[in-house]
Amino acid sequence: MKAVVIDAPGGPEVLRLVTRPVPAARPGWVRIRVRAFGLNRSELFTRQGHSPSVSFPRILGIEAVGEVVDAPDGAFTPGQTVATAMGGMGRAFDGGYAEYTCVPVGQVQAVETRLSWEALAALPEMLQTAWGSLHTALQLAAGQTLLIRGGTTSVGLAAAALARAHGATVLATTRRPERADGLRAQGADRVFIDDGAIAEAVLDAYPHGVDRVLELVGTATLLDSLQTAAHHGIVCMTGIVGNRWDLERFVPMEMIPSAVYLTSYGGDVDDFMRTPLNDLIARIEQGTLSIRTGPVFDLDAIVEAHRTMEANRAGGKIVVRVP
Repeated sequence: MKAVVIDAPGGPEVLRLVTRPVPAARPGWVRIRVRAFGLNRSELFTRQGHSPSVSFPRILGIEAVGEVVDAPDGAFTPGQTVATAMGGMGRAFDGGYAEYTCVPVGQVQAVETRLSWEALAALPEMLQTAWGSLHTALQLAAGQTLLIRGGTTSVGLAAAALARAHGATVLATTRRPERADGLRAQGADRVFIDDGAIAEAVLDAYPHGVDRVLELVGTATLLDSLQTAAHHGIVCMTGIVGNRWDLERFVPMEMIPSAVYLTSYGGDVDDFMRTPLNDLIARIEQGTLSIRTGPVFDLDAIVEAHRTMEANRAGGKIVVRVP
């Protein structure tokens, strides 16, 4: 089979398209013919060498969609359309950047859809992260105000659509003024241009603060985001697109406003399996939920796909198809 292998961390050029044996499915696992997969920033971080638990060589990829080839335990039938994500894919064992992948049966969802492989591949991890952040971590309720810090990320765009459909008032940020209209089209009621310090502008518009904050930029803006939250508001740090992993000096009593709650959402295999993927896909097919996607690359263009992700040029979820 064709597979993209990384032998050592580095730039996009370390991703090599090679020929590998097709993996065999052992009991408790499922072999999937991969038809497409989405790209994720966690894969970028692993490629750059920021995942010390990952050993090399490794086939990256924390998600994939395709067809079941073999399921020794009989949990799935050959030819069945499935999606898989998380659970050690691309980290503890080889992931989705290949024509075939083998994954534990407990991290596979059967999917019924008319969507193309490319459209379907954009959804599993993106929806899992957006849905889980909103409903598991933030406990978002209809009528509340939600600020999405990093609104033009793929997760931010998905979260905006999900939150608007849930009945929330959606505020979103972008560093680029030319992207504001795209955020409004995706469901944002108001857009703030982010210069790294937006708390004053948000509080001018919402003097009592906002009910919920989804932090996708990360520690680079987290302290400022905390200042935008209302009394008993919740701030959830989910993303780190700002490429800062920690805070040099964190003094909770000084930096977390009184009665503001700070949490995080990482998403694991259980979260993926709890995500109502088929229900969300049905809403997309019916036109009641709009999910914005980015460019599509072929497997042999994986290097360019990673360059696009690293440069934040996508404007939506990047997908790689596997012919």
